[in-house]
Amino acid sequence: MARPSHYPLELRRRAVRMVAEVRPEYDTEWAAMKAVAQKLGIGTTETLRKWVRQDQIDAGTRQDTTSEESAELKRLKKENAELKRANDILKAAASFFAAELDRPHTRS
Repeated sequence: MARPSHYPLELRRRAVRMVAEVRPEYDTEWAAMKAVAQKLGIGTTETLRKWVRQDQIDAGTRQDTTSEESAELKRLKKENAELKRANDILKAAASFFAAELDRPHTRS
């Protein structure tokens, strides 16, 4: 599971916008990212590259899972795990009560 970013959302958005704006001034996209990362004090260029790629995915210009789809998958996985736990509890309870019904009872 990815850990939350310690960079504010507005900084991430600004950095992505800056890469798009300064890209024509550099020979490669990586060089533009490296310059922006240094200007904004972002730890590594790879961090900025991931933000740019995710922005491209979210905008529909690159194929992959969008942030919205990732959040929905995470929610569904959590719900699925909760349902499996509830199902296991119900199975255990059904087994317990079935065993109680099968046990011979003595009347006083």
